[in-house]
Amino acid sequence: MPPKKITDREGAEGFNAWDPKILQQIDALVALATPPQAAADNSDLVREMIVTALKTEYSQLERGDVKILNRALRELRYGFRIFKNYRDRRKVTIFGSARTRSHDPDYKLALQFARLMGKNGYMMITGAGPGIMQAGNEGAGKGNSFGINIRLPFEQEANEFISNDPLFIDCRFFFTRKLMFLKETSAIAFFPGGFGTHDEAFEALTLVQTGKCDPMPIVLANAPGEDYWKDWKHFITKQLLNKGKISPEDMSVFRIVETAEEAAHEILHFYKNYHSMRFVKDDLIIRLRKALSPAQLDQLNQAFKDICVKGSVRESAALPEEMDHRELPRIALRFNRSGFGRLRQMIDRLNAL
Repeated sequence: MPPKKITDREGAEGFNAWDPKILQQIDALVALATPPQAAADNSDLVREMIVTALKTEYSQLERGDVKILNRALRELRYGFRIFKNYRDRRKVTIFGSARTRSHDPDYKLALQFARLMGKNGYMMITGAGPGIMQAGNEGAGKGNSFGINIRLPFEQEANEFISNDPLFIDCRFFFTRKLMFLKETSAIAFFPGGFGTHDEAFEALTLVQTGKCDPMPIVLANAPGEDYWKDWKHFITKQLLNKGKISPEDMSVFRIVETAEEAAHEILHFYKNYHSMRFVKDDLIIRLRKALSPAQLDQLNQAFKDICVKGSVRESAALPEEMDHRELPRIALRFNRSGFGRLRQMIDRLNAL
């Protein structure tokens, strides 16, 4: 296929990425590296990555900058290679303190939660370290969890339940690690932790609130009787909600729970009828496990017409642009692309029908 035009705001002045001589050599390299029976043709994207790499040399970026680009690409490629054979399995990412000891009630709660989700067919994704991360790997069992480790000068060493596992991934950068945590998961469970846990929590909440990742269940779990997340919610309500920094519907994107059973139910119920979603041009397509009756569709329209910029929620067949899950029933709407808290409320309604 002809190469796509690559735009570069800086222009890489004087560098003609589409010089026929350069393109011929790039195409020859791509063809040489592509397996004969490749399942997908990504040669156009590989070509773009090579051109970008050449531009870094021509632009004479500082060596430290090029090291970051190089290491980030290597980490992501390796991580995606590990995950690609497990994309048909739903997963839960578990976050929490590395300092939580095995006798702590929160450790036991995370352990029970991981075991329970494993029994329901889910794999775990953790940060591979001690504490809550170890509880997630231990509870999941051998071969049923991933560990995405971060290299730190202190505290973080891979726990015994994932350190020598083929599903162990080592990262130097927090941003590549966090991308994999959130890209590869179907749900997130937060347990009490420190700055890192809150960083990850606000990152996840922001991505769901702004639609930069698909809706997913987010549970905040602490042992019965503890007030860790209750106090956190009090701060969110007083300082963010009551002062207009977030909208009331944004409070719908997370749930606070105190038992492993509650946390598991929240995640499993989220996918009771809702399956997945994607945008096709101006339409949001929501895939379901069971079709809606006309009366149920009417209820949905009455309750959520505010998030439709045009028309109404309607039944839809699989569109030509959709290559997967074509057998599932669907609904479509012209979503306003801003009310993602309301969209979460609509998913809850779909699961209750």
